Amino acid sequence: MFLGDYLYRVPALLLAVTLHELAHGWVAYRLGDPTAKSHGRLTLNPLAHLDPLGLLALFLVGFGWAKPVPVNPMYFKGDRRRGMFLVGLAGPVTNFVLAFILLFLLLALSAAVSAVPHLYQILLVAFRYNVMLGVFNMLPFPPLDGSKVLAYFLPSGFMQTFHQLEQYGPVILIVLIFSGVLWRILFPLISIASNTIFVAVNLLLNVF
Repeated sequence: MFLGDYLYRVPALLLAVTLHELAHGWVAYRLGDPTAKSHGRLTLNPLAHLDPLGLLALFLVGFGWAKPVPVNPMYFKGDRRRGMFLVGLAGPVTNFVLAFILLFLLLALSAAVSAVPHLYQILLVAFRYNVMLGVFNMLPFPPLDGSKVLAYFLPSGFMQTFHQLEQYGPVILIVLIFSGVLWRILFPLISIASNTIFVAVNLLLNVF
């Protein structure tokens, strides 16, 4: 990979992960949990969200991640299970919304954006990263956000078993990554998500 590619990948990834983690912290804060704020995570400063290993992964495999935002559901007002569902959903939804906005800018202002090649590439890569991050985090494996979303819909009788299985989530995820199975799952889902956003953006552009 050429070094110049990182000029697009780094800002694109920082945008995706910063807003993803900020969304988790903001929703938790709105539900009554001050933990993210007390840790300085309710900020748009990407340095507050950087994970050294995630940044290293960006240079090694072309994709990375941020530090998870600390959340304490004991502070939540009302149903804690629903609170964790909303917090977990906030990150991926933010990525999908951001992907929609980025693609809208790329298509609606194509002539102007294309005139600035570096800006065009950053927006395009940022779109792809946001779709990837949104889809990846919706997988139902702890510690990914999808596991919190899934937990909300499980019958109460299954919750204890599910929480016991959470400790194996990272191991399962690592096995899926290194076996190549994860990518066979992700690529079709990323394609579906990208096409869905493309159709939605085109519908909006046709309205205007």
